[in-house]
Amino acid sequence: MTTENIAETFALVGEWVTIPDIAEALDLKVTRVHNLISDGSLIALRDPADNDIRKVPALFLNGHKILESLKGTLVVLKDSGFSDQEAIIWLYTEDPSLPGRPIDALIDGRKTEIRRRAQALAW
Repeated sequence: MTTENIAETFALVGEWVTIPDIAEALDLKVTRVHNLISDGSLIALRDPADNDIRKVPALFLNGHKILESLKGTLVVLKDSGFSDQEAIIWLYTEDPSLPGRPIDALIDGRKTEIRRRAQALAW
């Protein structure tokens, strides 16, 4: 993962939130947010443009909670061999057959379709 490559991912996603901001939004301790990242409920990338601070895509949060369909989808992507960065890129890349981005479909409640597509990527 090059700095240029990671910068492209940060640009693709657009809006990111820091771990302390997530802790505040979810009314959790920062250590609990780290646990959510460790257990795969969230994924974070280090921002080279901001002293390598770990950040999470903002759309992974839905107000004061984590997007409900996210964890299962992240598990399927990880099981399909995706790295955290690759999973974020896949979720945020336009798919004309949807239409739109997988992250938007998850937000719209279409998790079954998105997980089916993610599973198919492993074959």
